[in-house]
Amino acid sequence: MTRPRDPRVVIIGAGVAGIATAYTLQQAGFTNITILEKGSDVGGVWHWNRYPGLTCDVPSQIYQFSFAPNPNWSRIWATGDEIQQYHRDVVERFGLDKYLRLNTEVTAARYDTHAAQWHVTTDDGRTQVADFVVCATGVLHQPAVPDIPGLQTFSGTTVHTASWDDAIVTADQRIAVIGTGSTGVQIVSALQPTAKRVSHFARSPQWILWAPMRTPQPAVVAQLLGRYPRLHDATYRGLLWASGILADIVTTPSWRRRAVQRYARLSLRAQVRDRDLRKSLTPDYQPLCKRQVLSGTYYRAITADNADLVTDGITEVTSTGIRTTSGVHHDVDVIVLATGFHAHNYMRPMNIEGRDGISLDEAWERGPRAYQMTAIPGYPNLFTVLGPNSPTGSISLQYTAELTARYIVHWLQRFRDNIIDAVEVTADATNRFNRQVADAMGPTVWNTGCDSWYFTDNNTIDLWPFDRATMSRMLESPNEDDFHLTKGGSTAVRTNARRVVSDVTVDQGDRPSRGVNGR
Repeated sequence: MTRPRDPRVVIIGAGVAGIATAYTLQQAGFTNITILEKGSDVGGVWHWNRYPGLTCDVPSQIYQFSFAPNPNWSRIWATGDEIQQYHRDVVERFGLDKYLRLNTEVTAARYDTHAAQWHVTTDDGRTQVADFVVCATGVLHQPAVPDIPGLQTFSGTTVHTASWDDAIVTADQRIAVIGTGSTGVQIVSALQPTAKRVSHFARSPQWILWAPMRTPQPAVVAQLLGRYPRLHDATYRGLLWASGILADIVTTPSWRRRAVQRYARLSLRAQVRDRDLRKSLTPDYQPLCKRQVLSGTYYRAITADNADLVTDGITEVTSTGIRTTSGVHHDVDVIVLATGFHAHNYMRPMNIEGRDGISLDEAWERGPRAYQMTAIPGYPNLFTVLGPNSPTGSISLQYTAELTARYIVHWLQRFRDNIIDAVEVTADATNRFNRQVADAMGPTVWNTGCDSWYFTDNNTIDLWPFDRATMSRMLESPNEDDFHLTKGGSTAVRTNARRVVSDVTVDQGDRPSRGVNGR
C-alpha cells in the first residue's frame, strides 16, 4: 500500500484569505504549511490601513470567520484597529502563528514541470520548495498614487491613507483630501472637526447611504451572543441569508434595487439643504453602480464652515498647495491621498512563472481571469483565494474564502492519497466560466454606466455576478472534467503554454459594456 504524502503548501498573504486558508487546511489535517506575509503583522488591508476614521462598511457580526465568532465587537460597524486585532487574535487562538513568516515578501514563484514543484523566492533571497501554492494576496494591498504634476515638490506633508503615520499633525492644519470613495468620505469626516480647513477634491461625487456607522453594539447583545453560542451561530447565518438580499439588489433589476436607490437620493436631499452644493454632490450615475459608500457624518462634515468641496480637476501641486483647472490655488499644509489601490494586480508585481515558463503578465495580458475564482490555466498546483471575480460587492469575503479553501482541500487530499501529482484547470473550462460571468454581468447595477474601480483596463467587471447559492454549488467539490490531471509522469496536459494565453482571453463581444456612454 502506498504511503500517504504530506503536501508542502505555501500560502502567500496573511489577511482574510490567508488566515481562512491556513485554518481550513489545518483542520483537514494538512500542517506542512508556510504563510509568507510581506507586512509586519497579519490582517492584510486592516494592517496596512490605519488612517483616522477607518471603519468597515460591513456589519461586524458578519465580517468575521464562521469558525471564530466574536460576540464582543464594540460597534455595529467595527473600526479598523479592532478588526486587525481580531485577525491577530484568531491567528494566535488557532495556533496559526507557527506557520507564519512576517516581513517576508514573495518576489517570484516558478513551477518545475518535471518535478511538479513550485520554487518560491522571497525578498531575503531564500527559495522554498512547495507542492502547492495558494495565492491569498487579496485585492487592496498595492496603493495607487496619482500622477499629479508637482506632487513631489510639495513642501508640506503628503500621505497615502494606506501608509498613514500617526505622527502626522492634522489639528489646526489646512488639509486637502483627494479621492471620493469610502476612504475619502471617512477621512474627511474624521479630520474636519479639528482641522483649520478641509478641502475635499472630488471631481466625481459618490452616492452615500446614511448609516449610523459609529453606533455601539449594545452590551446586552455581547452578553447574549457570548452566553448562547447557538444564538450567535443563528445570528451569523441569518446575516448571511440577509446578504443574499444585497446580492439580489446588485445583480437583478427589481423593486428592491429601486428602493435602495431612492434611499440614496433621500439621504442626500435630507442632509444637504444648499441646492448648489447638493447639485455638486449629486452623481451622474445610478446609486449602487460603484462600491456603495455608507456614512452618517460626511454630509454634516462637508457642509461645515471649515470645509469645502472642490469639483474642479487638479492641474498641479505646487510647493504650497494645489492649483485646479479653474486657476484657483488652494493653500494647504497636508495632502491626503485617498486614491485607493491597484485592485486588479492580485499577486503582481511578483514574478510568477507557470508551466513552460509562462508569466502571469502573459497569461493576463487582457486582464485578470480565473476559473471560479480559484485556478488559472498554465499554472498547475496553484490556486487563488479571493482571486479574480471575488465578490467584493455582494457576498461575505470570509464565507467566500472559507468555501474556496475547502475546495482546495479536495485537491490536497487527492495529492496526499497519491491519486495525482499535479492539477491544472483547462483553458476551455476557464473560457466557459468567464463567458458565464460576462453574460450574468449584463443586468447588474455595476454595468449601468459608471466608471468604477470594479472595471479592469480591458473593460471587464471584476466581480461575482451570481448569488451565494451558485457560488456554493460551484465550489462544493471539483469537477475533474475541467482539469488536466497528472500522475507518475503520465499527463493529460498537452496544451502548449503559449496557446493558453490566447485560449483564456474573451473576445470583445463577450465583454459587458460600461453602459450607453461607454464609461
